Amino acid sequence: MASATSRVTLFEDIFEITALNPEGKKFERVNRLSATGTTFECDLLLDYNCQIYSLLEGEKMTLVLASTLNLDGSPDDHTSYNPSTTYQNEPTLADNYEYVMHGRVFDVSYKKDGVVVIAISFGGLLCRLTGDQRHVSSILPDMRLYILVKKD
Repeated sequence: MASATSRVTLFEDIFEITALNPEGKKFERVNRLSATGTTFECDLLLDYNCQIYSLLEGEKMTLVLASTLNLDGSPDDHTSYNPSTTYQNEPTLADNYEYVMHGRVFDVSYKKDGVVVIAISFGGLLCRLTGDQRHVSSILPDMRLYILVKKD
């Protein structure tokens, strides 16, 4: 029987950060990291608020893309987030992670040899996940989702 977490998780891997701000720092409060997945060998570019969360080159982090934060898999309304009223002190997937953002998939590009490039915006902070179609097939265009990160 599948666990509750597997019902909400669209993608999960451990990434090793290979570079911070590879094209130079553009914004004071934002870093862009480049990382490579250790299991699925996906490439990741991710913008994050470096004033509230710190990551360093060479560190490993677990990254999850999830359709909901509800552990039972019930869908979120994706229109507003107020943890005190939305979850009413019930445990959520976010409890196990250090940094969480909500966003929308704005582009899915299919390249040759089964490679897919997924672009997601988290309120202007961007994510680009490039990998084999088999590992990211549950992520669809215009989908709303959460990204959850914790250091390993």
